[in-house]
Amino acid sequence: MRVIVVGAGVVGTMHAWHAVERGHEVLHIERETEARGASLRNFGLVWVSGRAGGEELETALRARSLWESIGERVPALGFRPNGSLTVVRDEAERAVAEAAVQRPDAAARGYKLLGADEARRLNPALRGPLLGALWCERDAAVEPRTAQRALKAALLASGRYTYLGGREVREVREGSGGPAVRDDHGDVHTGDTVVLCTGAWLGGLVRELAPDLPVRRVRLQMMQTAPLGEELTTSVADADSFRYYPAYGGAALDTLAATRPQPPVAAEHRMQLLMVQRKDGGLTIGDTHEYEDPFNFDVVEDPYDHLTATVEAVLGRPLPRIRRRWAGVYAQCADTTRVIHREQVRDGVWLVTGPGGRGMTCAPAIAETTADELGW
Repeated sequence: MRVIVVGAGVVGTMHAWHAVERGHEVLHIERETEARGASLRNFGLVWVSGRAGGEELETALRARSLWESIGERVPALGFRPNGSLTVVRDEAERAVAEAAVQRPDAAARGYKLLGADEARRLNPALRGPLLGALWCERDAAVEPRTAQRALKAALLASGRYTYLGGREVREVREGSGGPAVRDDHGDVHTGDTVVLCTGAWLGGLVRELAPDLPVRRVRLQMMQTAPLGEELTTSVADADSFRYYPAYGGAALDTLAATRPQPPVAAEHRMQLLMVQRKDGGLTIGDTHEYEDPFNFDVVEDPYDHLTATVEAVLGRPLPRIRRRWAGVYAQCADTTRVIHREQVRDGVWLVTGPGGRGMTCAPAIAETTADELGW
Protein backbone atom coordinates (compact mmCIF):
# COMPACT_ATOMS: atom_id res chain seq x y z
CA MET A 1 0.00 0.00 0.00
CA ARG A 2 1.13 3.55 -0.75
CA VAL A 3 0.11 6.07 1.90
CA ILE A 4 0.30 9.83 1.30
CA VAL A 5 0.50 11.91 4.48
CA VAL A 6 0.08 15.67 4.20
CA GLY A 7 1.52 17.66 7.10
CA ALA A 8 4.77 16.93 8.95
CA GLY A 9 3.83 18.00 12.46
CA VAL A 10 3.70 15.40 15.18
CA VAL A 11 0.27 14.04 14.17
CA GLY A 12 1.29 13.65 10.53
CA THR A 13 4.69 12.23 11.39
CA MET A 14 3.15 9.62 13.66
CA HIS A 15 0.76 8.58 10.86
CA ALA A 16 3.79 8.12 8.63
CA TRP A 17 5.51 6.17 11.41
CA HIS A 18 2.66 3.69 11.83
CA ALA A 19 2.28 3.22 8.08
CA VAL A 20 5.98 2.44 7.66
CA GLU A 21 5.92 0.17 10.71
CA ARG A 22 3.15 -1.85 9.06
CA GLY A 23 5.19 -2.33 5.91
CA HIS A 24 3.68 0.35 3.69
CA GLU A 25 5.34 2.91 1.43
CA VAL A 26 4.86 6.51 2.58
CA LEU A 27 5.07 9.80 0.73
CA HIS A 28 5.14 12.65 3.26
CA ILE A 29 4.39 16.18 1.99
CA GLU A 30 4.91 19.36 4.05
CA ARG A 31 4.26 22.92 2.89
CA GLU A 32 7.23 24.26 4.88
CA THR A 33 10.74 22.94 4.38
CA GLU A 34 10.22 21.35 7.81
CA ALA A 35 7.29 21.59 10.20
CA ARG A 36 7.30 24.89 12.10
CA GLY A 37 3.92 24.97 13.81
CA ALA A 38 2.48 23.85 17.13
CA SER A 39 4.42 20.57 17.12
CA LEU A 40 7.62 22.54 17.73
CA ARG A 41 6.14 25.40 19.75
CA ASN A 42 5.05 23.35 22.75
CA PHE A 43 6.45 21.97 26.00
CA GLY A 44 7.30 18.50 24.72
CA LEU A 45 5.16 17.17 27.53
CA VAL A 46 3.57 13.75 27.38
CA TRP A 47 0.90 14.89 29.81
CA VAL A 48 -1.27 12.17 31.33
CA SER A 49 -2.05 13.84 34.64
CA GLY A 50 -4.85 16.25 33.72
CA ARG A 51 -6.66 14.21 31.07
CA ALA A 52 -10.38 13.55 31.35
CA GLY A 53 -11.28 10.04 32.44
CA GLY A 54 -12.36 7.61 29.76
CA GLU A 55 -11.31 7.87 26.12
CA GLU A 56 -8.98 10.84 26.61
CA LEU A 57 -7.05 9.20 29.44
CA GLU A 58 -6.93 5.85 27.64
CA THR A 59 -5.55 7.58 24.54
CA ALA A 60 -2.93 9.44 26.58
CA LEU A 61 -1.82 6.30 28.41
CA ARG A 62 -1.53 4.34 25.17
CA ALA A 63 0.39 7.21 23.60
CA ARG A 64 2.71 7.42 26.58
CA SER A 65 3.55 3.73 26.15
CA LEU A 66 4.16 4.25 22.44
CA TRP A 67 6.38 7.29 23.07
CA GLU A 68 8.51 5.22 25.41
CA SER A 69 8.91 2.34 22.95
CA ILE A 70 9.65 4.69 20.04
CA GLY A 71 12.09 6.61 22.23
CA GLU A 72 14.04 3.43 22.87
CA ARG A 73 14.51 3.05 19.12
CA VAL A 74 15.04 6.76 18.39
CA PRO A 75 17.13 8.13 21.29
CA ALA A 76 17.30 11.57 19.66
CA LEU A 77 13.65 12.07 20.66
CA GLY A 78 14.99 12.76 24.14
CA PHE A 79 12.19 10.76 25.77
CA ARG A 80 12.42 10.75 29.55
CA PRO A 81 9.91 9.38 32.06
CA ASN A 82 10.40 12.25 34.49
CA GLY A 83 6.87 12.50 35.90
CA SER A 84 5.39 15.77 37.12
CA LEU A 85 4.70 17.67 40.31
CA THR A 86 1.75 20.05 40.55
CA VAL A 87 2.66 22.33 43.43
CA VAL A 88 0.01 23.28 46.01
CA ARG A 89 0.57 26.23 48.31
CA ASP A 90 -2.57 26.49 50.44
CA GLU A 91 -5.37 24.29 51.79
CA ALA A 92 -7.82 25.10 48.98
CA GLU A 93 -5.31 23.90 46.37
CA ARG A 94 -4.41 20.87 48.46
CA ALA A 95 -8.10 19.90 48.64
CA VAL A 96 -8.24 19.69 44.84
CA ALA A 97 -5.17 17.45 44.84
CA GLU A 98 -6.70 15.28 47.58
CA ALA A 99 -9.83 14.83 45.45
CA ALA A 100 -7.67 13.86 42.48
CA VAL A 101 -5.97 10.98 44.34
CA GLN A 102 -9.43 9.62 45.20
CA ARG A 103 -10.35 9.23 41.52
CA PRO A 104 -10.98 5.61 40.45
CA ASP A 105 -8.32 6.04 37.76
CA ALA A 106 -5.74 7.63 40.08
CA ALA A 107 -3.53 4.52 40.09
CA ALA A 108 -3.47 4.41 36.27
CA ARG A 109 -2.18 7.99 36.25
CA GLY A 110 0.35 7.30 38.99
CA TYR A 111 -1.11 9.94 41.30
CA LYS A 112 0.26 10.42 44.80
CA LEU A 113 -0.19 13.38 47.12
CA LEU A 114 3.16 14.39 48.62
CA GLY A 115 4.03 16.63 51.53
CA ALA A 116 6.48 19.48 51.10
CA ASP A 117 9.52 17.48 52.22
CA GLU A 118 8.61 14.54 49.96
CA ALA A 119 8.15 16.86 46.98
CA ARG A 120 11.54 18.49 47.56
CA ARG A 121 13.26 15.12 47.88
CA LEU A 122 11.83 14.24 44.48
CA ASN A 123 12.69 17.64 42.99
CA PRO A 124 15.25 19.57 45.09
CA ALA A 125 14.92 22.64 42.83
CA LEU A 126 11.55 23.44 44.45
CA ARG A 127 12.87 25.74 47.18
CA GLY A 128 9.92 28.12 47.39
CA PRO A 129 7.19 27.86 50.03
CA LEU A 130 4.77 25.01 49.33
CA LEU A 131 2.32 22.83 51.21
CA GLY A 132 2.93 19.80 49.03
CA ALA A 133 2.48 18.56 45.46
CA LEU A 134 0.45 16.14 43.37
CA TRP A 135 2.86 13.63 41.83
CA CYS A 136 1.95 12.02 38.49
CA GLU A 137 4.34 9.20 37.73
CA ARG A 138 3.07 8.63 34.14
CA ASP A 139 3.92 12.08 32.81
CA ALA A 140 6.97 12.29 30.56
CA ALA A 141 8.76 14.60 28.13
CA VAL A 142 10.41 14.70 24.69
CA GLU A 143 12.33 17.44 22.87
CA PRO A 144 9.78 19.26 20.67
CA ARG A 145 12.18 21.30 18.56
CA THR A 146 14.04 18.22 17.34
CA ALA A 147 11.56 15.34 17.67
CA GLN A 148 10.17 15.58 14.13
CA ARG A 149 13.67 15.65 12.61
CA ALA A 150 14.68 12.62 14.67
CA LEU A 151 11.59 10.70 13.60
CA LYS A 152 12.11 11.71 9.97
CA ALA A 153 15.69 10.44 10.04
CA ALA A 154 14.50 7.08 11.39
CA LEU A 155 11.76 6.90 8.75
CA LEU A 156 14.19 7.67 5.93
CA ALA A 157 16.39 4.81 7.10
CA SER A 158 13.50 2.40 6.49
CA GLY A 159 13.79 2.74 2.70
CA ARG A 160 9.98 3.00 2.44
CA TYR A 161 9.64 6.70 3.20
CA THR A 162 9.96 9.76 0.96
CA TYR A 163 9.78 13.31 2.28
CA LEU A 164 8.84 16.31 0.14
CA GLY A 165 9.20 19.60 1.97
CA GLY A 166 8.35 23.05 0.67
CA ARG A 167 5.28 21.83 -1.22
CA GLU A 168 1.74 22.85 -0.49
CA VAL A 169 -1.04 20.49 -1.54
CA ARG A 170 -3.56 22.44 -3.60
CA GLU A 171 -5.95 19.78 -4.85
CA VAL A 172 -7.26 16.31 -4.02
CA ARG A 173 -8.30 14.16 -6.97
CA GLU A 174 -10.17 10.91 -7.27
CA GLY A 175 -9.12 8.52 -10.01
CA SER A 176 -9.09 4.91 -11.11
CA GLY A 177 -5.59 4.50 -9.70
CA GLY A 178 -6.65 5.73 -6.27
CA PRO A 179 -6.78 9.15 -4.59
CA ALA A 180 -4.19 11.68 -5.68
CA VAL A 181 -2.95 15.09 -4.58
CA ARG A 182 -1.55 17.93 -6.68
CA ASP A 183 1.08 20.14 -5.08
CA ASP A 184 1.98 23.75 -5.88
CA HIS A 185 4.86 22.58 -8.07
CA GLY A 186 2.27 21.04 -10.38
CA ASP A 187 3.23 17.47 -9.49
CA VAL A 188 0.50 14.88 -8.96
CA HIS A 189 1.06 12.09 -6.44
CA THR A 190 -1.17 9.01 -6.40
CA GLY A 191 -1.62 6.61 -3.51
CA ASP A 192 -4.02 4.12 -1.99
CA THR A 193 -4.82 6.36 0.99
CA VAL A 194 -4.35 10.06 1.69
CA VAL A 195 -4.30 11.38 5.27
CA LEU A 196 -4.43 15.14 5.76
CA CYS A 197 -2.83 16.18 9.05
CA THR A 198 -2.74 19.92 8.43
CA GLY A 199 -2.73 21.16 12.04
CA ALA A 200 -4.02 24.70 12.45
CA TRP A 201 -4.15 25.25 8.67
CA LEU A 202 -7.94 25.11 8.34
CA GLY A 203 -8.51 27.31 5.28
CA GLY A 204 -7.93 26.77 1.58
CA LEU A 205 -8.08 23.13 0.58
CA VAL A 206 -9.20 22.01 4.04
CA ARG A 207 -12.21 24.35 3.93
CA GLU A 208 -13.10 23.12 0.44
CA LEU A 209 -13.02 19.50 1.59
CA ALA A 210 -14.70 20.04 5.00
CA PRO A 211 -16.63 23.34 4.97
CA ASP A 212 -18.42 22.61 8.27
CA LEU A 213 -15.35 21.47 10.18
CA PRO A 214 -16.14 21.50 13.94
CA VAL A 215 -12.66 22.70 14.86
CA ARG A 216 -11.37 26.04 16.14
CA ARG A 217 -7.94 27.58 16.49
CA VAL A 218 -6.26 28.47 19.81
CA ARG A 219 -3.28 30.79 20.29
CA LEU A 220 -0.72 30.60 23.12
CA GLN A 221 2.40 32.38 24.33
CA MET A 222 5.44 30.66 25.83
CA MET A 223 9.08 31.32 26.65
CA GLN A 224 12.40 29.55 27.22
CA THR A 225 15.25 30.47 29.54
CA ALA A 226 18.99 30.07 29.60
CA PRO A 227 20.22 26.95 31.48
CA LEU A 228 18.95 26.77 35.05
CA GLY A 229 22.30 25.62 36.40
CA GLU A 230 20.76 22.63 38.19
CA GLU A 231 18.52 19.73 37.31
CA LEU A 232 14.76 20.12 37.36
CA THR A 233 14.09 16.44 37.95
CA THR A 234 10.36 16.54 37.15
CA SER A 235 8.06 18.64 35.02
CA VAL A 236 6.26 21.22 37.17
CA ALA A 237 2.79 22.75 37.17
CA ASP A 238 1.03 25.14 39.50
CA ALA A 239 -2.51 24.87 40.83
CA ASP A 240 -3.88 27.04 38.01
CA SER A 241 -3.56 23.87 35.93
CA PHE A 242 -6.34 22.45 38.13
CA ARG A 243 -8.60 25.11 36.64
CA TYR A 244 -7.64 24.18 33.09
CA TYR A 245 -7.52 20.38 32.91
CA PRO A 246 -10.70 18.26 33.08
CA ALA A 247 -9.35 15.67 35.53
CA TYR A 248 -9.72 18.11 38.41
CA GLY A 249 -13.39 19.12 38.33
CA GLY A 250 -15.61 18.77 41.39
CA ALA A 251 -16.60 20.46 44.62
CA ALA A 252 -13.01 21.16 45.72
CA LEU A 253 -12.27 22.95 42.45
CA ASP A 254 -15.51 24.94 42.77
CA THR A 255 -14.41 26.04 46.23
CA LEU A 256 -10.97 27.02 44.92
CA ALA A 257 -12.53 29.07 42.12
CA ALA A 258 -14.93 30.80 44.51
CA THR A 259 -12.47 31.58 47.30
CA ARG A 260 -9.25 32.07 45.33
CA PRO A 261 -9.90 33.69 41.94
CA GLN A 262 -6.94 33.97 39.62
CA PRO A 263 -5.01 37.24 39.43
CA PRO A 264 -6.55 39.45 36.71
CA VAL A 265 -3.73 38.90 34.20
CA ALA A 266 -3.95 35.12 34.61
CA ALA A 267 -7.72 35.16 34.25
CA GLU A 268 -7.61 37.46 31.22
CA HIS A 269 -5.13 35.24 29.40
CA ARG A 270 -6.54 31.93 30.75
CA MET A 271 -3.17 31.02 32.20
CA GLN A 272 -1.55 28.12 33.95
CA LEU A 273 2.06 27.39 34.76
CA LEU A 274 3.66 24.42 33.06
CA MET A 275 7.43 24.07 33.13
CA VAL A 276 9.81 21.46 31.74
CA GLN A 277 13.58 21.43 31.45
CA ARG A 278 15.20 21.02 28.06
CA LYS A 279 18.24 18.86 27.47
CA ASP A 280 20.45 21.97 27.40
CA GLY A 281 19.27 22.91 30.91
CA GLY A 282 16.95 25.72 29.88
CA LEU A 283 13.33 25.87 31.01
CA THR A 284 10.32 25.93 28.68
CA ILE A 285 7.60 27.88 30.49
CA GLY A 286 3.98 28.75 29.66
CA ASP A 287 1.24 29.24 28.85
CA THR A 288 -1.74 31.35 27.78
CA HIS A 289 -4.91 30.62 25.80
CA GLU A 290 -6.60 32.91 23.30
CA TYR A 291 -9.76 31.68 21.58
CA GLU A 292 -11.08 34.66 19.61
CA ASP A 293 -9.85 34.43 16.03
CA PRO A 294 -8.44 36.56 14.34
CA PHE A 295 -5.65 36.63 16.90
CA ASN A 296 -3.34 39.47 17.79
CA PHE A 297 -0.10 39.40 15.80
CA ASP A 298 2.12 40.46 18.70
CA VAL A 299 3.13 38.92 22.01
CA VAL A 300 2.36 40.87 25.18
CA GLU A 301 4.55 41.16 28.26
CA ASP A 302 2.06 40.96 31.14
CA PRO A 303 1.67 37.15 30.89
CA TYR A 304 5.44 36.72 30.82
CA ASP A 305 5.79 38.88 33.92
CA HIS A 306 3.17 36.75 35.70
CA LEU A 307 4.87 33.51 34.68
CA THR A 308 8.26 34.78 35.79
CA ALA A 309 6.94 35.74 39.22
CA THR A 310 5.14 32.39 39.58
CA VAL A 311 8.23 30.36 38.63
CA GLU A 312 10.47 32.36 40.94
CA ALA A 313 8.05 31.74 43.81
CA VAL A 314 8.05 27.99 43.10
CA LEU A 315 11.82 27.73 42.68
CA GLY A 316 12.67 30.22 45.42
CA ARG A 317 15.30 31.85 43.21
CA PRO A 318 15.57 34.29 40.30
CA LEU A 319 14.75 32.92 36.88
CA PRO A 320 17.63 32.67 34.38
CA ARG A 321 17.64 35.13 31.50
CA ILE A 322 14.82 34.65 28.97
CA ARG A 323 16.33 33.60 25.66
CA ARG A 324 13.22 33.05 23.55
CA ARG A 325 9.58 34.15 23.50
CA TRP A 326 7.07 32.93 20.96
CA ALA A 327 3.44 32.45 20.06
CA GLY A 328 1.86 29.35 18.56
CA VAL A 329 -1.51 28.32 17.18
CA TYR A 330 -3.07 24.87 17.35
CA ALA A 331 -6.36 23.33 16.22
CA GLN A 332 -8.86 22.12 18.81
CA CYS A 333 -12.19 20.32 18.45
CA ALA A 334 -15.03 22.71 19.22
CA ASP A 335 -16.37 19.93 21.47
CA THR A 336 -13.37 19.78 23.75
CA THR A 337 -14.37 16.35 25.10
CA ARG A 338 -13.36 14.89 21.71
CA VAL A 339 -9.76 13.76 21.43
CA ILE A 340 -9.56 14.25 17.63
CA HIS A 341 -11.69 15.01 14.60
CA ARG A 342 -11.24 12.22 12.04
CA GLU A 343 -13.36 12.57 8.90
CA GLN A 344 -13.44 10.92 5.48
CA VAL A 345 -13.62 13.85 3.08
CA ARG A 346 -13.31 11.96 -0.22
CA ASP A 347 -12.95 8.34 -1.26
CA GLY A 348 -9.69 7.21 0.28
CA VAL A 349 -9.00 10.64 1.76
CA TRP A 350 -9.12 11.34 5.50
CA LEU A 351 -8.72 14.54 7.49
CA VAL A 352 -7.29 14.17 11.01
CA THR A 353 -7.15 17.37 13.04
CA GLY A 354 -8.17 19.16 16.22
CA PRO A 355 -6.28 17.44 19.07
CA GLY A 356 -5.92 20.77 20.86
CA GLY A 357 -3.28 20.86 23.56
CA ARG A 358 -3.22 17.05 23.50
CA GLY A 359 -1.38 16.82 20.18
CA MET A 360 2.13 16.14 21.45
CA THR A 361 0.83 13.83 24.16
CA CYS A 362 -1.62 11.77 22.14
CA ALA A 363 -0.29 11.78 18.55
CA PRO A 364 1.17 8.24 18.58
CA ALA A 365 -2.14 6.73 19.74
CA ILE A 366 -4.25 8.96 17.47
CA ALA A 367 -2.23 7.76 14.48
CA GLU A 368 -2.39 4.14 15.63
CA THR A 369 -6.20 4.36 15.77
CA THR A 370 -6.28 5.81 12.24
CA ALA A 371 -4.09 2.95 11.01
CA ASP A 372 -6.35 0.39 12.67
CA GLU A 373 -9.55 1.95 11.32
CA LEU A 374 -8.18 2.21 7.79
CA GLY A 375 -6.88 -1.35 7.87
CA TRP A 376 -3.24 -0.52 7.26
